[in-house]
Amino acid sequence: MKENYIVCNCMQVSYFSILDALEGHNKFEDLLSLFDAVQAATHCSTGCGGCHDKVMQIISEAMMG
Repeated sequence: MKENYIVCNCMQVSYFSILDALEGHNKFEDLLSLFDAVQAATHCSTGCGGCHDKVMQIISEAMMG
């Protein structure tokens, strides 16, 4: 299990918050629709947008493993 850390500084969204937002989603869903779902639940990447790539990477890793 990975350590929790802040991914989105603007909205103070943590790694675990992103994983929680993915609960119940099918791992075969489109990556962009998963990003939209995570963004709607956590508001990550709605400030400066600097965490976009990090959030996408976390979603990709979570859905693959």
